[in-house]
Amino acid sequence: MIATMRSRAARAALAALAAALLACHEGLHPITCSGVCGTVTFSGAAPESTQAVYVVAYHTFPRSRDSLFNFRPPLPSLHALPLGGLPTFYDIPVETGRYEWVLAVWVKQGFNLSNADSTLREAGFYRNPADTSQPGVVTVAGGTEPADSINFVVDFGHMHPPCHYYNPPCP
Repeated sequence: MIATMRSRAARAALAALAAALLACHEGLHPITCSGVCGTVTFSGAAPESTQAVYVVAYHTFPRSRDSLFNFRPPLPSLHALPLGGLPTFYDIPVETGRYEWVLAVWVKQGFNLSNADSTLREAGFYRNPADTSQPGVVTVAGGTEPADSINFVVDFGHMHPPCHYYNPPCP
């Protein structure tokens, strides 16, 4: 009788484990990082006019409209973040180097290159752990040394236009 109970308990435990593994789909595979990756956490609701939110990186902090589109990865490699509100893993493929700004860019519906100042917003960025008022510098060593765990918050309630960071800043 005890052997039968152990057998039933073992079968039930094995069935529960199998069900859990099937429910994970591909969640047990190792997470890969092709340059800069981490998690973004969302604060607030995305505006109804949202076209997309992307994570990009700049080698040099952009200080003018001319440098606004010098981000990495290149435009064809951008992947929009899912806007479900849950913390989301991101991975941006970038080359080896130093990046002065890793940020989430909010894009308004109707965006084009001529209206970038009015349709793009900084929605959150990786902050310097020693001084959270400043952007954090990220170094990608290359090869098998990606810059991972670059985590930050996308705050839809505190977005800034690109000119906020120019010198002089916008009014």
